[in-house]
Amino acid sequence: MSIGKSTLIMLLFITFSYGQQLEREVIGSAGETLSNGSVMLNYTVGETIVGDISNGTISLSQGFHNGYISLGIKINPVVFLQGAAIARSMASGEENLMRDDLRLLYLPTTSPYSDALTCSISVFNTGGASGTGLVQDDIVDWVWIELRDETNNELVKGSRSALLQRDGDVVDVDGVSNVQIEISSGNYYVAVKHRNHLSVMTANTFALSETVAIVDFTDANNQITWGSNAQSTFGMPSGIVAMWAGNTNEDVNTVYLGSSNDSNIVKDQVLAHSGNTSNSNLYSFNDYTAADVNLNGLIKYQGSGNDTNIIKDIVLSHPDNTGSSPNLYKVKEQLPENN
Repeated sequence: MSIGKSTLIMLLFITFSYGQQLEREVIGSAGETLSNGSVMLNYTVGETIVGDISNGTISLSQGFHNGYISLGIKINPVVFLQGAAIARSMASGEENLMRDDLRLLYLPTTSPYSDALTCSISVFNTGGASGTGLVQDDIVDWVWIELRDETNNELVKGSRSALLQRDGDVVDVDGVSNVQIEISSGNYYVAVKHRNHLSVMTANTFALSETVAIVDFTDANNQITWGSNAQSTFGMPSGIVAMWAGNTNEDVNTVYLGSSNDSNIVKDQVLAHSGNTSNSNLYSFNDYTAADVNLNGLIKYQGSGNDTNIIKDIVLSHPDNTGSSPNLYKVKEQLPENN
């Protein structure tokens, strides 16, 4: 009986020791460290894991570390918002920059788009988040970036919020870095959207990878935009085209008068405002809203500098608005899904 107990204890000890040895064993010596700027992973080839793991960028499957590890592509779109450039400041050094009135008081640190990305309030500091003091780096507003499939330009493969600087550069939520989208390298159409401007998309695909690609929508002499008259030179600095403004009801048209017109959105918000106790068409208020056509933070339906007159001027400026009822013309967003 004594011998049996000793044998059993010895067997348990051997089994326990063996289990500990297997727990630390690694089936391969080759490997590396991967990082996407926020996540770092050390691994060896063939190292076992106990479940599928993914953070949206790096995927590990049961049993082995997979070879398809993407660190995301980088892109630097350049785009102008017509609303922020009409009647812009003509101060020395700012003649070719958009206004940044929203940044000072009304711009939210949470994106108005579906991913609800956030940034630090310091990103809205005067002189840009980089601390360089360069006014062209000041933030104008949030925008939405889409990467679309090379064989089906209506199919969105990756998207995210980003921030727009006064000189047209689109940057990450730190206000400085190039935009990074977690998607495999490849050829993509690039689209840019804004809450009260008509969206734009490249006419051709761009080869995108971890190397930064500049996609410049603003060059009037080398327009890359999909569609016909997809952007405007009205009110813009010389040589620059911009996204059509005035889409206050956030559909796919800018309309001054007629059905589903954008002027009525401005009127309705002015008349419905809690401070407009006299129900006056001349009332104005400050807010972050799509009814603010020129992005100065002030919403006006009637009176000097009102937003509805800006919509009218934009519609009348369209090259194709040559009919007998110019005030009823619709400026249509040039995206493939709208045709």
